[in-house]
Amino acid sequence: MQPVKGIALKLCAVILFICMASLIKATSDHVPPGEAVFFRSFFAIPVIFVWLVMRGELRTGLKVVSPMGHFWRGFVGTAAMGLSFTALGLLPLPEATALGYTAPLLTVVFAAMFLDERVGVFRISAVTLGLVGVVIVLSPRLTAFGGETVSTAQALGALAALTGAVCAALAQIYIRKLVAFERTSAIVFYFSLTSSILAALTAPFGWVMPDAPEFAMLVAAGLLGGTAQIFLTSCYRFADASVVAPFDYASMIFALVIGFFVFDEVPTGPMLGGAAIVIFAGCLIIWRERQLGLRRARARAVKTPYG
Repeated sequence: MQPVKGIALKLCAVILFICMASLIKATSDHVPPGEAVFFRSFFAIPVIFVWLVMRGELRTGLKVVSPMGHFWRGFVGTAAMGLSFTALGLLPLPEATALGYTAPLLTVVFAAMFLDERVGVFRISAVTLGLVGVVIVLSPRLTAFGGETVSTAQALGALAALTGAVCAALAQIYIRKLVAFERTSAIVFYFSLTSSILAALTAPFGWVMPDAPEFAMLVAAGLLGGTAQIFLTSCYRFADASVVAPFDYASMIFALVIGFFVFDEVPTGPMLGGAAIVIFAGCLIIWRERQLGLRRARARAVKTPYG
């Protein structure tokens, strides 16, 4: 294992994903989310294709065992992407990023519901704490907490971000099922293919002709997204998931910087405080997962051949 290399790849992926989200946000006033999803997915395919060629997996890496499993993973993943792009157009970048952190918390809950994973009091408590942080982030968008009426667009943005997080968590459940018998390369490739097709179906609902700068930004978003996906996939070859997972939250730093200097977005106290709680809860879950993994490894190491 090479943990430093794994962490470096993870940070590169995080930076590229935030840059991708910023490009999508910059075009959101004119380009509808479905069209943005198409560009993000379609122009990621050539990058993934070249990656498979370089790894010598073009012929073997795309074989699948469960086509419908890939379809449903693509369906919920596309929904998650479309909803998150909708939120990016309606909310400040740091706020949309913070609400996206709900997905890992919900993944713990869904794993218990759909994968029969045992979830103890510690992780349930961490999830509850994280959801409290989400409510704090949302508080300025709720009249009951904010004390003033918020715009319909902001409320829809918050709803889109949370619904997108639910879909992203469900996508993670499908991925956990698929990795048991499918190659990672196939999961990555067919997601981009499926999401491109599904996004193209939204064309009758209001696609526009982007101007030259918008077209360039959308294509760049796809290329960055595909490259980030490769870095994300590759980082787990060099470091354990528990080592690189906390660096997901570095995206908040980059979101704050880009939001402030590019979009003139000043973070609010509730957003920063709520995000800090969500990040803390997420790190607690990651720590607990690592402890449980070490415990299972020790149990396997001392187990006799006779059980």
